[in-house]
Amino acid sequence: MPALHDLAANSYGGDEAGLICGYLFDAAAPEPVRAIDSAQAAAWLDDGAPPSSDSAFLWLHFNLSHAQAERWLLRHARLSDTFYEALHEGLPSTRIERADDSLIAVINDVHFEFSFEPSDISTLWISVGPRLVVTARAKPLRSVDALRTAVKAGDAPRSSTELLEHLLRAQADVLVKIVRGVTSRIDRIEDELLAGRLDHKRARLGVLRRLLVRLQRLLAPEPAALFRLLQGPPAWMAEPDAQELRGSTEEFSVVLRDMQALQERIKLLQEEIAANVNEDNNRSLFVLTVVTVLALPINILAGLFGMNVGGIPLAEHKHGFWIVVAIVASFTAVAAWAAFRKKR
Repeated sequence: MPALHDLAANSYGGDEAGLICGYLFDAAAPEPVRAIDSAQAAAWLDDGAPPSSDSAFLWLHFNLSHAQAERWLLRHARLSDTFYEALHEGLPSTRIERADDSLIAVINDVHFEFSFEPSDISTLWISVGPRLVVTARAKPLRSVDALRTAVKAGDAPRSSTELLEHLLRAQADVLVKIVRGVTSRIDRIEDELLAGRLDHKRARLGVLRRLLVRLQRLLAPEPAALFRLLQGPPAWMAEPDAQELRGSTEEFSVVLRDMQALQERIKLLQEEIAANVNEDNNRSLFVLTVVTVLALPINILAGLFGMNVGGIPLAEHKHGFWIVVAIVASFTAVAAWAAFRKKR
């Protein structure tokens, strides 16, 4: 029975409460970062966050695909109603706002198994308070996994705001890697285009452009939302932490501008490919027109001389065939001259 319980927990990506990972940060403790499970987190929260250190805070990361995750949060976390409303709205648009004495953020991130497809994007819900940070997602995401890896490696943020800043920087790093990956793919497509190998590059460019457009649409509101929030931060947010958040926002804005530039580059390549395709189509249409024009004289004469009526010219002439051939060749030469003169 315990083996079945562990298998079910692993399949959900968390423990019996849907907790993927939990960490207690306490800069004053001998162990600044300590991993905890859902039972230990519940005890810490139910005791009212024991005052061993004023700097101690929790980070809990949940898998919303687990049926018990939201129930556990309702029972122990005492989060703002705005957080649960954001969960149930299901709107992917990015926003960061104040709710009571906490920050509620809805941000978008790419899947852990990202394959440069527009559908590989999901939402991360965040609640940040002075003593508790909760992140929740339905599918594995790259940025929050990068933050978890950094924490496991010993990275210990001093405050909940610094943890949020680290998450935003991790998100920006993931976007930088995406931009580099897209740039590499565009470079290869451009090289193939210059070499004259059209292949299916328009479809490949279209997928990349749709990815960038969707990322731009979902992520562009994030810097503006954070700037507005930092105009009136919560009382518990220290000024140095607010400055760090502003710095991460500026980095994020730079990445978004790079994505915009990539979209313009893809658009230009698509236009160039379309122009090449149109040129090839025009060339094929011209060849078809020339063939039709060259065949026109012989078709007309063949129709005329093929009529089974009396009085057909040259019917009794011993050189009639060659005379007709000469007439057809002359008309064909004139038609060819007219067609190629118009082409030039």
